[in-house]
Amino acid sequence: MFFEKIAPYTYRIPRQGKMRVDAVFFASKEILKDLEAENYASLQQLMNVATLPGIVEPALAMPDIHWGYGFPIGGVAAFDPEEGGVVSPGGVGFDINCGVRLLASHLTLEDLLPRQKELADALYRLVPSGVGSERRDVRFSKRELKEILKEGAGWLVKRGYGYPEDVRFIESEGRLPWANPDKVSERAFERGAPQIGTLGSGNHFLEVQYVDEVYDEEAALAFGLFKGQVTVLIHTGSRGLGHQVCQDYVERFLKAAPRYGIELVDKQLAAAPIKSPEGQDYLQAMAAAANFAFANRQLIAHFVREAFEKVGFTPRDHGLRVLYDLAHNNAKLEEHGGRRVLVHRKGATRAFGPGHPEVPEAYRRVGQPVLVPGDMGRYSYVLAGTEKAMEVSFGSSCHGAGRKMSRHQAKKVARERNLVKELAERGILVRAATRATVDEEMPEAYKDVSLVVEAVEGAGIGKKVARLRPLIVVKG
Repeated sequence: MFFEKIAPYTYRIPRQGKMRVDAVFFASKEILKDLEAENYASLQQLMNVATLPGIVEPALAMPDIHWGYGFPIGGVAAFDPEEGGVVSPGGVGFDINCGVRLLASHLTLEDLLPRQKELADALYRLVPSGVGSERRDVRFSKRELKEILKEGAGWLVKRGYGYPEDVRFIESEGRLPWANPDKVSERAFERGAPQIGTLGSGNHFLEVQYVDEVYDEEAALAFGLFKGQVTVLIHTGSRGLGHQVCQDYVERFLKAAPRYGIELVDKQLAAAPIKSPEGQDYLQAMAAAANFAFANRQLIAHFVREAFEKVGFTPRDHGLRVLYDLAHNNAKLEEHGGRRVLVHRKGATRAFGPGHPEVPEAYRRVGQPVLVPGDMGRYSYVLAGTEKAMEVSFGSSCHGAGRKMSRHQAKKVARERNLVKELAERGILVRAATRATVDEEMPEAYKDVSLVVEAVEGAGIGKKVARLRPLIVVKG
């Protein structure tokens, strides 16, 4: 694998073979070692992405890159609709609009510690988690679900599940307006209907944390963060509904690609022209699934507030507000370099810089909040988007730590350990549906997120604002 360093923490793979453009990735020395250990499999996937029609230079990968379906996780690629650009479900992923929401409170670490165990139990009880988890206390009819798929988070707010100001601090105000529920299959509706308001399994979580370090006082002040403050991070997406939408359209695109003369170096890159009927249908279905995910995180946030209230914190006491909610897995039309392009972000997040009109007004001076979850034993970060990200990464940054160990490997390593007990001894209370979930998600299964953030900041595509330490973890 040949690549060259072109700037701090920035590497280029020159165009070769069937690649239409160069590929660029961001990495530290430690991350380069991880890439070498996997025999550069995820970089090969990035090179494959660079072969797709209408791609705008360069194909990109964030520092949390690892192997995925079609596109590597951490992959970013922009396509020009006017130049035959394509849309690929593998460039969004199976968990459409998997994302994170950060709630900031009035509470301090000292306020929370006496009720930590009680709160952990209340959160686990009120927010269903695990494979196939369902809500039984809140159900919506098919007609209501269609409205949710059109309206996103705002539909729930209007019905009392949250505050009107919540939507102002969600990416795209919690709604992709081109959504069309009629492009979503019956099977997707069946899978999603009982799952709204649930975490699911795998790497999804709900985490109560506290701010243990502030790096940028100006941005922290703008975001309303202070040292010792209690926060809540929610990480989940579109559950079975989004998974089914992806599955449906991958199958359809595999048949469509040859009709449009699209050569696939990997079948997992199944694609169709953005302007084609198939491309438009997928984008409308994807947006509907994305709106479901925004609504899912909205409903979970409502029950998080309820859990705090059940253990004795009044709404005035906890003051839980949405600091920001952003997507990891989406495709959106955006303006970059003077043209309108469809930006696929898969395991990558928007990181718009200061002054951008899509950044909430309260944050516009310092840039968009970028939320970077770590593993359940260490820390997560809040960053701010930068001007340089707008110039070099289509306004994108990393989305988390990135796995370095397969789930099977992690379970094997964790077999002789009691991770729940280990974490409790460090002051972190874990509530999970099964031991297997905890073992698969053991801290060592992930890269140290501080190394990912080092590469992001070193490359200039994000700026450190604060670090968050876990206190309570609810896992699927």
